[in-house]
Amino acid sequence: MKTVLGIALLSVAAMSPVGAAGPSFRFSVIATGLERPVGIAVEGSDDLYFTEIPNPAVPGAGNGVSHMDLATGTITRISNGEPEPTHLAVSRGGDVYWTCKSAGVILRHLEASGMTELFASGLSQPSGISVGRSGAVYFTEIPAPAVGGGPNNVSVLRGNQKMVISMGEPEPTDVVVARNGDLYWTCKAAGVILRRSNGVTSLFKGGLDQPSGIAIDHRGETLYFTEVPTPGVGGSAGGLNKVRSIDIASGQLRTIHSGDPEPTDVAVARNGNVYWTCTSAGVIIEGKRRGRR
Repeated sequence: MKTVLGIALLSVAAMSPVGAAGPSFRFSVIATGLERPVGIAVEGSDDLYFTEIPNPAVPGAGNGVSHMDLATGTITRISNGEPEPTHLAVSRGGDVYWTCKSAGVILRHLEASGMTELFASGLSQPSGISVGRSGAVYFTEIPAPAVGGGPNNVSVLRGNQKMVISMGEPEPTDVVVARNGDLYWTCKAAGVILRRSNGVTSLFKGGLDQPSGIAIDHRGETLYFTEVPTPGVGGSAGGLNKVRSIDIASGQLRTIHSGDPEPTDVAVARNGNVYWTCTSAGVIIEGKRRGRR
């Protein structure tokens, strides 16, 4: 076992349930010295994007969005100055979208021009975001965290038209859309993951411990998510935070990693490698998949 910045890194074959099938990973810290990284997204297997929010809700105070070349480790800031860039998603064409929570907007960084533009405004504390294969943008709004039956919702933008597709969950934190169009989101306060399929919303997985970030592999077979019941507390100090996966077909739940002080958001690359931000430690961790597909 190796410990970096208080985070225990190891192969997790032994951390999965007895008899559970699934990949194993080798972990390493691939970026350090970050200022409260939060959202994370991967395009293909080579390009990683993440947000940093050292001063939430303060414009021009070091908050921003960056790109990391996974082949070289080079980090380039692509946007500066938003008050609260939270979660990100990348479209099939390479455009990067992110929610700016306190400003109530979604911004888009265009791959072709390198320019950042306003994509949607007038939103109410937008948080999670995902882009479908057709270009539809799904996002969550959490104006009243932990309040069930309130104004929190999950919506979709198709062109200029917004449609609310689910309302009333206490804290729809992050969202991801599968290649078949099914939508999954974490509901942090309720400890559940919900699924919307063929126009029907249902419980996908319950009994979770403050689920936060969520991602899906490119085949649409496995969900990855984080649980953050003890933010800022590492495993050696009694922290209970985890990075986990669920096989969508079988419902098999596995622990991928535990002991991280604050695994806020998670992303999975096309090659099966898993990445997550550790907000309080200021790092990004890579779980390199063994026996890549």
